[in-house]
Amino acid sequence: MKLIILGAGGYGRTVADLARQSGKYETVAFLDDNADGVLGKCGEFADFADGNTQMYPAFGNNADRLSWLDKLEAEDVPVPTIIHATAYVSPTVNIWKGCVALPGAIVNAGCQVKRGCIINCGAIVDHGCIVEEGTHVCLGAIIKAENRIPKCMKIEAGQVVENRTYPL
Repeated sequence: MKLIILGAGGYGRTVADLARQSGKYETVAFLDDNADGVLGKCGEFADFADGNTQMYPAFGNNADRLSWLDKLEAEDVPVPTIIHATAYVSPTVNIWKGCVALPGAIVNAGCQVKRGCIINCGAIVDHGCIVEEGTHVCLGAIIKAENRIPKCMKIEAGQVVENRTYPL
């Protein structure tokens, strides 16, 4: 299996590092509109789609990441979910495609993490939460139990979202 990452910036390089550590991919490469040493431009993604290639849109802008997920899905390009070996994701969690859980992330029982979310290093999503699509839970942020985090929200580094701040 091959992985092509759209976006060769800091987040793209982070995703590439996770993907390489997983041992799942024989090659990891990039498409990017402004970087050297990549396969091509992001808009050329369909030229690289085959039955053995997944693609991940590694854009820090939440809305852009979702827009690219839509484009990939419209062309039936497989999009992975990438979970670092040191992240804990309960077996009762429903984590959708296009999500990344970075080192030390915790997603507790009964949560839903919808498509295109980033659960960053050391972030905690406590039990019974729904994290709507495109959300970024930044470094060390904590979402306490029973919250529904709105679409494309950014929970800043170290921020604590108290129980039921965003009611289910």
